[in-house]
Amino acid sequence: MTPADAMPRPQPRKAFLVLFAIEIWERFGYYGMASLMVLYMVERLGMGDARADIIWGAFSALVYSMPMLGGYVGDRILGARRTLVLGAITLGLGYVLLSVPLPSTFFPAMGLIALGNGLFKVNPNNLASRLYEGDHSRLDILFTLYYTSLNIGSFVSILLTPWIKDHPAWYLDIGGLRFDSWHLAFGLSAVGLTLGLINYGAFQHYLRPYGTAPDFAKLNWRKLGAVILVSLVIAFVLAQIIRYRAAALGIVSLLLLLTALIFVRLLRSGDAGNRRRVAACIIFICMSAVWAVYNQQIYTSLTLFALRNVRHEFLGVQVSAAQFQDLNQFWLVVLAAPLAWLYHRMNRSAHGDFSMATKYAVGLYLLALAFFLYAASGFSAHAGIVSPWWLVAGYAAQSLGELLISALGFSMVSQLVPERVRGIVMGAWFLAMGVSLYAGGAIAGLAHVQPGYSGATATLPVYMRLFGGLGIAALICALAATAAIPLLKSLSAQEGARPALQPARG
Repeated sequence: MTPADAMPRPQPRKAFLVLFAIEIWERFGYYGMASLMVLYMVERLGMGDARADIIWGAFSALVYSMPMLGGYVGDRILGARRTLVLGAITLGLGYVLLSVPLPSTFFPAMGLIALGNGLFKVNPNNLASRLYEGDHSRLDILFTLYYTSLNIGSFVSILLTPWIKDHPAWYLDIGGLRFDSWHLAFGLSAVGLTLGLINYGAFQHYLRPYGTAPDFAKLNWRKLGAVILVSLVIAFVLAQIIRYRAAALGIVSLLLLLTALIFVRLLRSGDAGNRRRVAACIIFICMSAVWAVYNQQIYTSLTLFALRNVRHEFLGVQVSAAQFQDLNQFWLVVLAAPLAWLYHRMNRSAHGDFSMATKYAVGLYLLALAFFLYAASGFSAHAGIVSPWWLVAGYAAQSLGELLISALGFSMVSQLVPERVRGIVMGAWFLAMGVSLYAGGAIAGLAHVQPGYSGATATLPVYMRLFGGLGIAALICALAATAAIPLLKSLSAQEGARPALQPARG
């Protein structure tokens, strides 16, 4: 029997479900941890707002920048499927270390988590893009629904993790260490990753027909050992970068330069048609980078705003500051299916689906609306406290904008970039997001509150100014994106083919 005969029959729907499930559990772990990190640094470690925001910004930058490494390892060394598993194991180890109640383990745990995200993140997306190769409309629908998997897992973990943290009477004594409610909450992320790996192992055979070239070759154990050794060194370096602000700023600057060099190289290679589509890809990535700055506020300024200036009662239920982040996940899950249905309906119409450029521009307008709503909430405040319904409305607009920008980023790369460099370009997409997330953390730090602040009435104007300024900046970007729509349509056009999202005729 030849290897081709032994290969299972492609079943893209079942393969999609396997990727869907591993993403649910991976996001369960990551967002559970993320929901508490800034609050943990401020309330438990005694850091100031600005330092906590910039540490989270540096960590986020590395989380989103390291997929460049994961894309390379997945494309050229181990294969996308194997690198996915290695990344999930690394993440699980990072969460275990974070749950250890010792100050010395905090930054090493962050280094392992950043590395694990890098190894994992790009490879499920790379595999998903191969399920319906060449069908652009179906890819838009698939990635919109696939994006939902990220938010089902995160929605549950953002409810559970802060809830566990808010029970200080819960603890475990193990080996002379007391695992209090904070560290038990972090430990839940490790449990999620373990469940995800068990599920993936049981159903991974559905993914065997899909993968990068190394996936279809016998595993080279020497290469695997070398990757693990280098990864441990990288994790140590990442921990030091996150710890020290000067190091983080230097690395982010290098990442920005690396992103530019990658795209300069791509712009100078290939035929004229490929160069035009790469140019369009760069513009779309710049718009995605704007989104990343605003998304970073969810874990920094918006969470601290919820802590200090939002009423912690919603529909008769007490809600912690971290749990307000779940509004983002809620709206992403609720809105994803109707949006996918709309894409399908438009694709079957005489005019075809909306262009990618139009979707991105509308997404930026929605970001502007969201931050104007957050800023306007201050005008209805009572003693510096605002209704949580302002966050409900703002997160609805922000989440819909995210579905129109971030959720389609992978589909955009799949449509515009040749398969041979797709993993690298997806990694570069994350690289740009990482730089923007660092900037988002720095911007959130502008709304820092000094220790011993005088209450909600003193902090409310600080957040109103920040959110209002961000709303104006998003509106300017949206107007620029609108003006660029004709150019982007021209650059993205496939030569010698009918428009990718138009229905077939006759």
